[in-house]
Amino acid sequence: MDAPLHVEPLDVPAELALVAIDMEKYSQIPEAKMAAARCDVDDIVATVLAECQLPDPHELPGGYKDSGDGAILLFPPSVLARLVDPLLGRLNAALVRYERQRLASSPLLRLRASVHVGPLPLPEHRGKATNDTVRLLDSQATRQALSAAKDSGAFLAAAVSEVVYQRTVAEGRTPNLGPHHFLDVVARVSDKPGFEQPCRIHVPGLTGPAVRPYLSDAASPTSAPSSIAQPSDASAKPVASSGGTIQFHGQVSDPTIANRIENLRIDRRQR
Repeated sequence: MDAPLHVEPLDVPAELALVAIDMEKYSQIPEAKMAAARCDVDDIVATVLAECQLPDPHELPGGYKDSGDGAILLFPPSVLARLVDPLLGRLNAALVRYERQRLASSPLLRLRASVHVGPLPLPEHRGKATNDTVRLLDSQATRQALSAAKDSGAFLAAAVSEVVYQRTVAEGRTPNLGPHHFLDVVARVSDKPGFEQPCRIHVPGLTGPAVRPYLSDAASPTSAPSSIAQPSDASAKPVASSGGTIQFHGQVSDPTIANRIENLRIDRRQR
């Protein structure tokens, strides 16, 4: 058997895959019901991990880190694709089933999640990869995406780091999810002004464009954020311009505006 390699302090640690979860409004749950609610979440996560044939994070030394209203789970990087698909979809489905059976006296369970991968030193697994996973979880984009989940009947909103997206979705390793199921955003955290990371937002059951109206950091150079209506709107709101007002009737997509705006004429009789 080969002897283990000598590790120098400046060597890059081995990579691990990370999943962070957080319960919405956990602090607002009555104290007498907190433990039961958290236990329900742990049971749901454990069941879904088994369904996805993923290893138990508890079996990896330091692989389960309790954060009070959530947890950080560590996995071998080889299972990274499964942490995106089928894990996110099945976790949302389990939360939907829980909601259907939930007693009126039990708190509603809705989660934010993030998926990342990066080098982490042993044995504490403290490093930038852990920090970035938590900040993706706490980002304004992930929090805002939870509103899209609520309106669509979902119970999960997730942020997938760009490196995870490129290794999994972009490379065709997620059979149930394609690029159109994700929204390209910049993750920012209100109390971490130095943190800005590109990531992909996913809400199970929705496409990326359907989530876009809920996010303030999802605008692209060719889009017109002020003209994007909420999915339930019957018609888009008017867009003001220096030469007049253009009124769109019915839902209008960004590419349509970008490709055809030069052909529109402003009715100067309205001026």
